[in-house]
Amino acid sequence: MSASTIVLLASVAACGSSGPSGSGGGGGGEGGTGQVWALQDTTLNPIEEASIERFNEQSEAGDFELATFGNDPYKQRLRTAIGSPQAPDLFFNWGGGNLKEYVDAGTVEDLTPLLDENPELRDAFLPSVLAGAELDGKNYGLPMRGMQPVVLFYNKSVLDAAGVEVPETWDDLLAAVDQLKAANVTPIALAGNQAWTELMWAEYLLDRVGGPQVFQNIRDGVEGDWSQPAVLEAMTMLKELIDRGGFGTEFASVGYDVGGASTILAQGDAGFHLMGSWEFVNQLGQSPDFVEAGDLGWAPFPAVTGGEGDPSNLVGNVSNFYSLTTDSDNKEAAEEFLSTALTDETYIDDLIAAGDVPPVTGVREKLEEAENSEYTTFIYDQTVDAENFQLSWDQDLAADEATEMLEQLSLFFLGEQTPQGFVDALSD
Repeated sequence: MSASTIVLLASVAACGSSGPSGSGGGGGGEGGTGQVWALQDTTLNPIEEASIERFNEQSEAGDFELATFGNDPYKQRLRTAIGSPQAPDLFFNWGGGNLKEYVDAGTVEDLTPLLDENPELRDAFLPSVLAGAELDGKNYGLPMRGMQPVVLFYNKSVLDAAGVEVPETWDDLLAAVDQLKAANVTPIALAGNQAWTELMWAEYLLDRVGGPQVFQNIRDGVEGDWSQPAVLEAMTMLKELIDRGGFGTEFASVGYDVGGASTILAQGDAGFHLMGSWEFVNQLGQSPDFVEAGDLGWAPFPAVTGGEGDPSNLVGNVSNFYSLTTDSDNKEAAEEFLSTALTDETYIDDLIAAGDVPPVTGVREKLEEAENSEYTTFIYDQTVDAENFQLSWDQDLAADEATEMLEQLSLFFLGEQTPQGFVDALSD
């Protein structure tokens, strides 16, 4: 598949007006046209719209239309609209803490009864992904786009030249850092002027050291949240990697949006790059020769010997979800849409053709038959086998706490904050 035909799953428009509905108004009342709100995406929006049109043609319960918004305008508009007469019937979200504020406000419908009444619907989705919209044992959303776990990418030629094996454990990774430094290569590319790229390292290490419950305690505000011993241990290990020269000395000036870290890996100036699964698409777009030569490799994040976290655990963007507003006047139609449209064969085929990896059981054969199957089946298999799939912390925490965490993490990578200082700052 050429780079021009593959969707850049990580990116959506940063700004824009509402979509087909103009005002993006509310649910239209009983018998009216319901609203489905989503982010703008030039590749995926037509697929979503076609799905809605098929539903409208087949259903007698009601009709829907799609309204799309840029990322920041969407979040602002949704926060204002939820709970008002202008609220959508179904709305796109990231699950986790991003969804929790609306659940806590009582504005999102509990979909657990729908899943209980339709066990085949529950079984249609990968459990670790479906859990991304589960709060306090109840489900508040169904997956509607693909999975984006964080993966350890590497340059095969660089590793081979330095005699480095793909690391299976944290100790293996530290040894690889030393070997790559000896070969005068930056061990790990890092776009360090954007803290979310640094966050991936903290997320995986804390999971491997302490298991998923440690962060769940943080997210849920359990007493002693950030001061749990596993947090200090993980941050101490990360500090060792930084001080060892794992990311070189220039990472703070490297950006991701401009392709800096990806280019460093593709040009052979680094051995590894930890990034979301969309990195494959980025490389196809920016450095197609690198990918087509077979030099781009990918692997799971290393295990931590003696750690509590299962090595199969993933972090990243679990998926995106459709959730139903409590005050929708089109609940019957919305529940029918959720029950049928998201597992519709044409919808799944369209997502796969766009380069997406749907979180739906039994689609591996379809992925094998599509282009880039070696990579897409790896992503699928990793998610199928995952004991837990943790949503990125900056999406799973409340906005203020996420901002403070990213600020402290940036200082940490710059050497201006210690592991204990990081813990103390976030425990206040």
